[in-house]
Amino acid sequence: MSAPGLTAAAPVDAWRGLRLAAFPIGLGLLLLGIAFHAEITAAVGVWLASTAYNHCLLVIPIAAYLAWDRRATVAGLMPQPLPWLAVVGLPLAVAWLVAERLGIMEGRQLIAMAFVELLFLGVLGWRLFGRLSAPLLYLFFLVPFGGFLTPMLQSFTAHFVTAGLNLFGIPNFSDGNTIEIPEGIFYIAQACAGLRFLIASIAFGVLYACLIYRSPMRRLMFIAVAIVTPIIANGLRALGIVTLGHVLGSAQAAATDHVLYGWIFFSLVLLLLVVLGLPFRQDLAPSRSAPAPSGGPPAWAGVVGAAVAVVVVAAAGPATAALLDQATTVTPLSRPIAFQAGGDCRADAIKTALADDGDGQSAVSAWRISCGEENLVLRLERFAPRINPGVVLAEQRRLSAPLSAEDVESSWLTVPGWPAHSWQLVETSGPFQATAVMLWANGAPAAGGIDTRLHLAWNSVAGTRQAPLLLALGLETDGQKAGLAQQAAAREALSAFLRTQPSLLELVQRVSSSAADAVR
Repeated sequence: MSAPGLTAAAPVDAWRGLRLAAFPIGLGLLLLGIAFHAEITAAVGVWLASTAYNHCLLVIPIAAYLAWDRRATVAGLMPQPLPWLAVVGLPLAVAWLVAERLGIMEGRQLIAMAFVELLFLGVLGWRLFGRLSAPLLYLFFLVPFGGFLTPMLQSFTAHFVTAGLNLFGIPNFSDGNTIEIPEGIFYIAQACAGLRFLIASIAFGVLYACLIYRSPMRRLMFIAVAIVTPIIANGLRALGIVTLGHVLGSAQAAATDHVLYGWIFFSLVLLLLVVLGLPFRQDLAPSRSAPAPSGGPPAWAGVVGAAVAVVVVAAAGPATAALLDQATTVTPLSRPIAFQAGGDCRADAIKTALADDGDGQSAVSAWRISCGEENLVLRLERFAPRINPGVVLAEQRRLSAPLSAEDVESSWLTVPGWPAHSWQLVETSGPFQATAVMLWANGAPAAGGIDTRLHLAWNSVAGTRQAPLLLALGLETDGQKAGLAQQAAAREALSAFLRTQPSLLELVQRVSSSAADAVR
């Protein structure tokens, strides 16, 4: 019973604000998922196929835990929607469209995640978003980003090993990423570059810093250490393997299961990193105190309006791309493409149809070729003149190497009679695969890089009379790991076939120019 003259206070619903924001955020996430379904599908495919990004499957549970760990800091706070923040999404939408036209999937995924963050910020407001910034920003680790660092990591590791061998007095000769000692040859492949260790260490370092420290400076310092440590550790691992080969007298024996040993070594390094960071931990109790109530609930229209505004702006990019892609339907040529192999080779047609996935964006012709004891498969894929560059480049990657391949090496294959930088040789190990790939665009071989992307992007908008072609010449192998001699033989077989087939260049030129009549 209350005292005379006093009335009982109504109970405070500490979670009313978050419940109010749950529906518009959930609906906004669903609509963003539909708009960016291609980015999500591509990301999940990389998570499952590449060991460098398997940890991405844990990002959402980790973010959920971080949000739960901060539940006391948001109790009683009300959303303060900011519908005007949708204006910030306009340059993001333009940037997404540029990345989509250039075929840069990582850029598309990063911008899609930026729209997710903008949705949370627009609905929750600055104060709530600030309290939940750690779990929300941690979602950026869902993007399989960082593959462009591999060549730099390979180069650093090779120089690190060479410097260590010189310090130890071990005779060595290095040529790029290849290191030779008297006991054998070592190659710093992509799987040995340390990217998987670096990405996992950064994700772990950010999580550890969010849980252990409150000071932004300490968090940044620990994250910096988590970035530098795996790079140095991977260099030490590679140096140890080469040194062990010198001690054992066999490079092959030392390199056996080197990736497994790398994970064991890396796990010990992370454990040491945790132990070193513990003495500097900070008590998180002060930051967990419940904040003062932030006033009454906002208008329902404001909360929903903020979510709708962000989704509408985010959908502008995919909608524009869909309009540009309407003119990319391919129809087969009036008659099958004929290719007669010269020399001692025989070509048998095995396919003349629309692409395997039936998307109507390309037409495929393929031949099985027998040249003595060698069996090859030649595939010619013809695209619409205004094709989305991302489709062409994704197909080029698919034909070059399996998505799950960790060791992928590319080099230019010099073939007499063909223009420079025509054929790119792509080799994978475990299983071994050798494929010569050529992209033909604007009446000439496309050397790749940003120039090729810009030309294809411009053609997709302005149009062109020449259809891009993609050719892939693969050597049929048993799928086993091949030695240096087998790899050299595979390269020579591909090069020898192309040298003796001048009619193939004529076929490419004819199909590229005549395909405009068969593509609408």
